[in-house]
Amino acid sequence: MSKLTVDQKNVKGLFQESKTSFLIPDYQRPYAWGEVECKTLWEDLFTFSFPNDNCDQFNEEDEYFLGPIVTFKNGDKKLEIIDGQQRLTTLMLLLRAFYNKLSHMKDQNSQAMKQDIEKCLWRANNFGAYQKDDLKIASEVATDNDKEEFIAILRDGNADKMKSRYAQNFRYFENQIFDFLNNYPSYFPYLPARILNNCVLLPIEAESQDSALRIFSTLNDRGKPLSDADIFKAQFYKFYKGQGKKAEFIELWKELDTIASDVFHPISGTPLDELFTRYMYYERAKLGIKSSTTEALKKFYERDTYAIFKREETLQNLMTLAKFWQDVNLQDSERFSQDSLKKLFVLNYAPNGMWTYLVSVYFMQNKDAEGNLDDKKFNEFLDRITAFIWGYALTNPGVNSLRTPVFAAMINIVNNQDVTFSENLFDKQRFRSIFANYIFSNQRSVTKAYIAWWAYTFNDQDLLSLESNFDIEHIYPKSRQQKEGTLKDDRTIELLGNKSLLEKRINIRASDYRFADKKKYYTGFSTSKGDKKPTDVAELVQLANTLTDFSEDNIIKRNEMILNRFVEFLSSNNLLTRQ
Repeated sequence: MSKLTVDQKNVKGLFQESKTSFLIPDYQRPYAWGEVECKTLWEDLFTFSFPNDNCDQFNEEDEYFLGPIVTFKNGDKKLEIIDGQQRLTTLMLLLRAFYNKLSHMKDQNSQAMKQDIEKCLWRANNFGAYQKDDLKIASEVATDNDKEEFIAILRDGNADKMKSRYAQNFRYFENQIFDFLNNYPSYFPYLPARILNNCVLLPIEAESQDSALRIFSTLNDRGKPLSDADIFKAQFYKFYKGQGKKAEFIELWKELDTIASDVFHPISGTPLDELFTRYMYYERAKLGIKSSTTEALKKFYERDTYAIFKREETLQNLMTLAKFWQDVNLQDSERFSQDSLKKLFVLNYAPNGMWTYLVSVYFMQNKDAEGNLDDKKFNEFLDRITAFIWGYALTNPGVNSLRTPVFAAMINIVNNQDVTFSENLFDKQRFRSIFANYIFSNQRSVTKAYIAWWAYTFNDQDLLSLESNFDIEHIYPKSRQQKEGTLKDDRTIELLGNKSLLEKRINIRASDYRFADKKKYYTGFSTSKGDKKPTDVAELVQLANTLTDFSEDNIIKRNEMILNRFVEFLSSNNLLTRQ
């Protein structure tokens, strides 16, 4: 079990320890507090220190809790801050602003406060003189271009001509102190005294970085914990700094972060974590790892003391992969053919995200010097993984069961072998039986996957936009069956033969109508207020133009067509066992 040191301390007790040496490490995010947070802090501190605006109503036993500070002692014996960066930084700026004002005051209380603050900000030399260059806090944040201003403010007490958040917040506190002194001159020494003596923090010193991160995640359900990508950034930063390319790295990282934020929207973790995950599977495959149990992201990359981040090509590979997915997301017709874009659209409706890892590995292994893929081979690959993932979702449901064949396929890719899934072929009759008895409810992601695939089996289906919001449409409405009961079997309503993609904007209006009334919504119509656009789903337009009603026989016939066509799809991709 990891050892923890936990000891509640007031501001004075925490900052004045002679060995205190806080470090905001390179993997932390830049300072983010603005005037809103500083105003809240100032008003809270003032209200606590002067209840009802009365200095005498303060109870010396009262405490104001500022929050936890989670740290661990690194190899240089410095306390790396995992949680509390914003609070500690802001408190330091506030204390420095008080110090400026106290330096011009000669009364005994003010001078005592000045000396207390000196002990919080700086270390003393052997003769007891406080060295303003020897601060008790330092910042190495890789992507914070303003950290030098923070240090300069603490050292010199001057933020003139500075534009950083540090400078803005420092000036805010200076203005508040100026107003406070004018309005409550007799109260003035009490405010810094009560901040130092009665405002408390809960410093938690962990044994290691990992345990500190775990503690932070447990304690802080509102803040934004450090991501794996933040740790990786620090490793990159150390490498590029050693190469004399610190500025180049910072610019590349910012661009990578921007692209990832635009492209990836993971359920858990950050967008950059998602990018590192997709790239991990490429590196994992090159190592020949077939195990269906995947290591945690940080655990994988920290192998050999983060050796992967000490290779110049790694960051460029991540950028190349990010731009590939950016172009997929943008449906870039200059990079991809229409066939590829259609297949990628379908894959976006896959019942799980494993396809993104497969495609990432394929791209990294098969891209040419310009980052392009052979269109014919890429389309064949996309067809095969679509057929396999869609089929496997019925015969072996659950993403865990998919890992074994997919990880084997990844290793084949990096070894320049064809992806055949030869050890996991489908039995035709068994698949047909499973499909026929499967309940394609709207809550199952596989339902949308199949009807998205089906939409593109029609030659006149144009590329649909990834930005469009599609619902699952019951062509024969559920409400009609509930009211009229015209279907002989209630289960028919949930057959794939009764379902299609349909834009939400149309589905909202047409969902409960009879087919005869739905037709105009599928094909579009005009009103006095303007034209209502038709659906972009070609088959629905075709059905509206050729049928007067959509009956139980139509549902069953269409369902059989979907099944037959998908079995043909499996066969054309050599995914059926030989009979």
